[in-house]
Amino acid sequence: MRRAPGLAGLSTLIFAAGGGAAFAQDAAAAAPPPTDPGNTAWILAATALVLFMTLPGLALFYAGLVRAKNALSVMMHCVAIACLASVVWLLGGYSLSFSGTNPLIGDLARFGLPGGRETVSGTLPETVFFAFQMAFAIITPGLIVGAYVERIRFGAVLLFSGLWLLLVYAPVCHWVWGGGWLAGMHVMDYAGGLVVHATAGVSSLVAVAMLGPRDGFPRDLHPPHNPGMTMMGAGMLWVGWYGFNAGSALAADAAAGSALVATHLSAATAGLTWALIEQIRFKRSSMIGVVTGVVAGLATVTPASGFVGPVGGVVLGALASLICFHAVELVKGRAKLDDSLDVFAVHGVGGILGTLLVAVLASPMFGGAGYAEGMGMGAQAGVQVIGVAAVCAWSAVASAAILLVCKFTVGLRASPEAIEDGLDLSTHGERAYQS
Repeated sequence: MRRAPGLAGLSTLIFAAGGGAAFAQDAAAAAPPPTDPGNTAWILAATALVLFMTLPGLALFYAGLVRAKNALSVMMHCVAIACLASVVWLLGGYSLSFSGTNPLIGDLARFGLPGGRETVSGTLPETVFFAFQMAFAIITPGLIVGAYVERIRFGAVLLFSGLWLLLVYAPVCHWVWGGGWLAGMHVMDYAGGLVVHATAGVSSLVAVAMLGPRDGFPRDLHPPHNPGMTMMGAGMLWVGWYGFNAGSALAADAAAGSALVATHLSAATAGLTWALIEQIRFKRSSMIGVVTGVVAGLATVTPASGFVGPVGGVVLGALASLICFHAVELVKGRAKLDDSLDVFAVHGVGGILGTLLVAVLASPMFGGAGYAEGMGMGAQAGVQVIGVAAVCAWSAVASAAILLVCKFTVGLRASPEAIEDGLDLSTHGERAYQS
């Protein structure tokens, strides 16, 4: 038989009933807001897709375009940057991008990702948001690899990429996505036309100007050693771009689906358009040309993907190939700049083009999602121009300063003997192919 509680026991029960309820309320208030399992699952998958774009997508795409004696060095650059960028992102890059209220740069409140699994970002665990953004921080300096292939020192790749992430990528990311001054102006950059493609493209142009061309440029250059490898890499980039653009919705919702459709249609249209241009100009369409067009379409739709409809994706894809094709000729032909794998002409020009055109194509009359409150097409166009000008200027100036640091410390250009032997063997002691 259960006994009735005494006075002391009654006091305990009263405390448990009253104080326990108060404690439960305090605990509930201290608990982090709930995360959404569906959104979390999608962004976990999207993170894997974005990393897949670099490893092995970008590595294969670029390696196939260079000479056989340099193929392994390009892959090495992509792998090393992925390792370096991951650590830099944890030890400062993420915090400088996504913390603080300063309009120009974040603070170090999120240095080392304090709080672990207990913190949230929107409907996601912060660790998931951190990882998704880390994949972006990996591929962006990875894109620049295509500009300086076959002639740069490996130490310069590492030093430049690490400093570039902190001094170029992180500030621009904060301006646009971290609550900085461009975000306050309602700049539209859904997945990285400014943050990824404009920064990487402009920095690539500065790098090749300071590094100098490959030997024999522009007349005595070898064709891509393995176009099939490039095609496989391009296919991986295309698939991975679903996570890149649709994942930027940060939710498994209609916005993600719309971004995916616009992304795919832009890529498909751009590939067909590039093939048509080559057929008219050269009487044949090349596979390298088609996949270059696809990547141009993907880069161009990136800033607009979540703001435009399917027709907007088609328009962006067609214009991407038309503009980027001529940009390739302008950079290498007229400007005589050896942007080896056309990083500026494809990614830089494409990202800038999409950033400007989203001001028009986001209009509901074209099937777009519309504008922020108080914004119209004209005002939005003005903001987009300001964003492009500021990001390009900062990328150019900061990249030039970083390259000067590299030049006077580890050096920029590999020795003539190393270049002649190929960077695979001279720098890494390995060959991509064994005879």
